[in-house]
Amino acid sequence: MATSPGRWSTPMNSASSNEPLTVARTGTTMTSARRSAKALDSWSRREVLALGAKALFGVGLLPMLGGRAFADEPAAARSTAKNVIYLYMAGGMSHLDTFDTKPGAAVQGPVTSLASSADGIQVSEYLPKVSKQMHHLAVIRSMNSNQGAHEPGQYFMHTSYAMRGTIRHPAMGAWVSHLSGRRNATLPANVAIGAGGQHAGAGYLESKHAPLPLGNPADGLQNSARPDGVTAKRFDRRLDLVDQFDASFRKQYDQKQVRAYKDLYDEAVQLMGSKDLAAFDISQESSDLRDAYGENPFGQGCLLARRLVEHDVRFIEVTLGGWDTHDDNFDRVSTQAGILDQALGTLLPDLDSRGLLEETLVVVATEFGRSPQINGNTGRDHHPKSFTCLLGGGGVRGGRVHGSSDVNGSDVATDKVSIPDFNATIGYALGLPLDKIVISPSGRPFTLADHGRPLLGLFA
Repeated sequence: MATSPGRWSTPMNSASSNEPLTVARTGTTMTSARRSAKALDSWSRREVLALGAKALFGVGLLPMLGGRAFADEPAAARSTAKNVIYLYMAGGMSHLDTFDTKPGAAVQGPVTSLASSADGIQVSEYLPKVSKQMHHLAVIRSMNSNQGAHEPGQYFMHTSYAMRGTIRHPAMGAWVSHLSGRRNATLPANVAIGAGGQHAGAGYLESKHAPLPLGNPADGLQNSARPDGVTAKRFDRRLDLVDQFDASFRKQYDQKQVRAYKDLYDEAVQLMGSKDLAAFDISQESSDLRDAYGENPFGQGCLLARRLVEHDVRFIEVTLGGWDTHDDNFDRVSTQAGILDQALGTLLPDLDSRGLLEETLVVVATEFGRSPQINGNTGRDHHPKSFTCLLGGGGVRGGRVHGSSDVNGSDVATDKVSIPDFNATIGYALGLPLDKIVISPSGRPFTLADHGRPLLGLFA
């Protein structure tokens, strides 16, 4: 059926086809408007009727989404980020012992503070290299979460949604892949280094948007070459045989999961013959630079992330675990912060010197902070009420602090930032459509950052 300009339209897929349905602001039919209204079953009847009326008259859904759209601000004018390097501090990074120190307070313990390259911003003594790069970073000291356990907290941070047994939501990297696609046709848009098995992945989106998982970054991309003794001709013959064996099955079961399996083979073979495979080989870097990043998986993962950015990979996540410091907090944070300090303190100037920082958003995130109270094991416990995350590059104005915690770092004092707000800010930096609705196979409507609102004041 033809559509009129300015109305809503949907792709041919639908919730009943087991495919996510993307509702784009390009046109509509009565059928798609009714389908969208039916899917929004968590909204009031009045809101759903308003949606139908607005869709038919070309007004659109934007006002009903709490101002998440920014149509009056063209993406090119408000964002410069093309890629993301997402550094995840798994376990709950102590804000008091890193980027939100409280000099002189009893809760601070033995950790002293350092002045930084940004006027008025102090950081922990554990971060001497990063202290010299704070002019590149915006510190968000008013993060707040309602998830106080690791798995739900990590899931919430990655997806903007609470865990539910009936659905798996996409992580941020999958959203980036889905909404903006690849910049390099032969490399994946989404890579996760050291993320482990609990990563949310592509959720209900197609599996092609899931991150390519990598373990030890020094090993490069494993199984990416033909086996020894197998010629190109013999290899192609094997692929043809596999394709012939699978053809009848694919025809009988023309489903998303089956097609994704075939796509995986095709993309893997394409990658094997690509010159961009060299992006995964950090041995091509000088020994001095590899040492500067740190001879550990996280440091080398950050170096690999920089190489992948140079080859137009959109989203690279690098995980540093070990922040669950219920015991011996100060010794353990000193060790973990030292790893972060060396890697991040090298990554930022490395990106900057190559002209990549303005187009690369660097994120430092964690699921929650640690308690101001020091327990009987000289540790700090889980603390989601107030913690700290960082953003740098990608159009973010560095050398500033957004929000604050109270005098003890216990509660947010000013400008509370939710997890969805934080993720909306990442999406905003990339110029992604925050108001775009995807209907899951179960018929539920979702957006990239739920009801999150981006922190517009962080951008130049």
